[in-house]
Amino acid sequence: MGLSTDTEAETTEEMIVQWFPGHMTKTRRHMEKLIHSVDAVAEIIDARIPISSRNPEIDTLISGKPRLLLMNKSDMADRSKTDLWVRYFSQKGLRVLEISCRDNSGIKLFVPGVRELLSQKLAKYAAGGMSGRGIRIMIAGVPNVGKSTLVNRLTGSSKIKAEDRPGVTRGEQWINLGDGVELLDTPGVLWPKFDDPKVGEMLAFTGAIKDTVVDIETLAVRLIEVLIDKYPDAIPQRYGIGVEYENFVFEVLERIALKRNFLKKGAEPDTERAAAVLMDEFRAGLLGRITLESPGER
Repeated sequence: MGLSTDTEAETTEEMIVQWFPGHMTKTRRHMEKLIHSVDAVAEIIDARIPISSRNPEIDTLISGKPRLLLMNKSDMADRSKTDLWVRYFSQKGLRVLEISCRDNSGIKLFVPGVRELLSQKLAKYAAGGMSGRGIRIMIAGVPNVGKSTLVNRLTGSSKIKAEDRPGVTRGEQWINLGDGVELLDTPGVLWPKFDDPKVGEMLAFTGAIKDTVVDIETLAVRLIEVLIDKYPDAIPQRYGIGVEYENFVFEVLERIALKRNFLKKGAEPDTERAAAVLMDEFRAGLLGRITLESPGER
């Protein structure tokens, strides 16, 4: 996946990324098999890329089960755009909850939100003398969106292995939250083909796709282009450099390397290291509160 330093000579289509390892096929089959044993689905998405982090196959996979949409990493997202997205999804008939697994905001609202989602079903249980019947919830979402971290926050422990890289959760895991609520954590599932190349690009930006399958410098250059367009002050404020050369974006990456003193032999800027740092700092929210998608863009 290559990109010349002259970005006008390249197109977004050349950033197409395909990533569908075998364990994701297995995960889909597990979800299809187990969906009938749960009462509802908690779909967790990345608030910074609310559309690209939604698997379009989820609607089919969950077979019409009641759904709670969790907008995770809301503390790193643009507040004004998050408000627009909440309104957008609510108008689509979805129940939305903003959460952050980093600072625990919204986490305490999860169980009440699930009970509200299933209020009619719980009322029927109570009317039938089964008021103590438990609730089973499936957690679903793309890799690296925070599913396992959410489970750990809800349980107050580290029962589930959670790391800031895709593909860590393995197999099916039932977790008892107490108060009659059980969670089924599933590995992240991507879909076989990204029809819109920007979807693969956005997922790569946030780390939902492993960096080992993309060229880190190309990815960083594309992120710089997007940030110059949407948040032009983000890079200057973080790195103390100018970004006036919009038609020569690779030079911005070189400037970041020089500013951080990332040098190779001959005092040449180490742009690969600069690219890795840029991606890490973006994913950690160090470039500010940023949302890369707005309702109606695609």
